Amino acid sequence: MNPGPEPSLDPADDARSLRALRGATTVDRDAPPELLDATRELLRAMLARNDLDVADLVSIIFTTTRDLSSADPARAARNLGWDHVPLLCMSEIAVPSGLARCVRVLMHVEMPRARGRLRPVYLRDATALRPDLAARA
Repeated sequence: MNPGPEPSLDPADDARSLRALRGATTVDRDAPPELLDATRELLRAMLARNDLDVADLVSIIFTTTRDLSSADPARAARNLGWDHVPLLCMSEIAVPSGLARCVRVLMHVEMPRARGRLRPVYLRDATALRPDLAARA
């Protein structure tokens, strides 16, 4: 019976690093179904675009603009079954010229160090926040 390849003794082969992945989306109105649906869409897109698995997640920080208060966007992650991931939601500072009805996500992931850069995800009107990055999607 072949036991398979010998495990590497080089620590660099298993080196992992903590990375941060950004994302944002918007909703048309402050209503729980819209807010939670848009947040789930964003979370799924962040994983898919970066070929990540829920097991790679370390924690997630959510922020909402002050005009969103009908639901906690972290609930969208719980609805996806992400029960083991620490979540935190905060309100953003009120910026007079800021984007309205916006949910932002800062996702912390652990991944192999050798892997390339993560690709941020900006959906809906949030593409205006970073058109340079949204165009590369």
